[in-house]
Amino acid sequence: MNGLNLRPAIASLEDSQIVDVWKMGFDVPDVIGLWVGEGDLPTTKFICDAAADALKEGKTFYTYKRGIPELREALIDYHRRLYGIDLTEDRIAVTSSGMNAMMLIVQSLISADDNMVCVSPVWPNIYRAVTILGGEARQVALKGEDDGWHLDMEKLFAACDAKTRAIYVASPGNPTGWIMPEEQRKALLDFCRARGIALIADEVYNRLVYSLAVAPSFLEIAGPDDPVFVVNSFSKTWAMTGWRIGWMVMPRAATTAFERLLEFNTSGGQPFLQAACVKAIRDGEDWVKWMVARCKSGRDLVLERLSRMNRVRVIPADASFYLMLQVAELGTEPEAALNFCKRLVVEGRVGLAPGTAFGAGGEGYLRLCYAQSNERLAAAMDRFESFLGKA
Repeated sequence: MNGLNLRPAIASLEDSQIVDVWKMGFDVPDVIGLWVGEGDLPTTKFICDAAADALKEGKTFYTYKRGIPELREALIDYHRRLYGIDLTEDRIAVTSSGMNAMMLIVQSLISADDNMVCVSPVWPNIYRAVTILGGEARQVALKGEDDGWHLDMEKLFAACDAKTRAIYVASPGNPTGWIMPEEQRKALLDFCRARGIALIADEVYNRLVYSLAVAPSFLEIAGPDDPVFVVNSFSKTWAMTGWRIGWMVMPRAATTAFERLLEFNTSGGQPFLQAACVKAIRDGEDWVKWMVARCKSGRDLVLERLSRMNRVRVIPADASFYLMLQVAELGTEPEAALNFCKRLVVEGRVGLAPGTAFGAGGEGYLRLCYAQSNERLAAAMDRFESFLGKA
């Protein structure tokens, strides 16, 4: 527009390749979408009823910036149940989505010309958060092998320099399902302590694990004064993607600054939605266990079907609700996976996400979200196999 001078970092933002493919599906009514990070289930009734009841009770006013006390207390109990740790309420902030928590953390750490080192491939919004602040998102790629994904810690440490303000790790990871081993978690925490670098731990998928009750957390080894921010969300565990509510656990020295940041970003969240989150945490464990079992069944079905497709290689994962797969002859050129996914939507009527959307290490891969019913997944695998036979 004439006369409108947007900051270069904003004017040059590109669309997500995930969204590029997803939007194509709007014109393909019978497409089976396994592209975005959500399942096919609406939020369960007892959680929705709690929000409706809170609305009827008039819980529609401004409230505490870091979340209603009942929710912060429920989150303290939740972490105690999962990890046997006792958090103080001043370290907890309820946010308007997990992404909002990440943006707040990046706002607090990154200035122009600073950098954040990210273990990739990973959900690309974290890169954009850094770019928006004028910083550099440096990517250190996991290596995909037949037995899973692996991180070279020496490469991670070597990517850091005097301008590094944070290291970002998603464990369990999206799109890989990778879980950071205990010895690497301890080594990373020691490195961040010694260098005065913040550690941002994205633990949104901590309940979606299939060989453990819960994924390991940095909160189990970090103290209240360590430079560690742990981000979580209600979106995945309780099928509440559209509710846009998350939370973070922060160093206790950050509380005052983050109350101000929350004021200037959102002025706090909606109390009636937070009341439903209390209900989810207090009474939702049976539902969570059912949800995890459903996802495991979906994963096993997809792995079995893909294993029978000669042109497909899939890397197994024991967490999250994604699989990364390769198709023979696809190649690692920047547009190869994106063009394949676009063709698959139109010709095969199945939606996958291109691995290149997730940064370094995702080249040549496709991401599949299996948080769906077995019936939909079986139909999607039939279509995918048929498409491969014609491609």
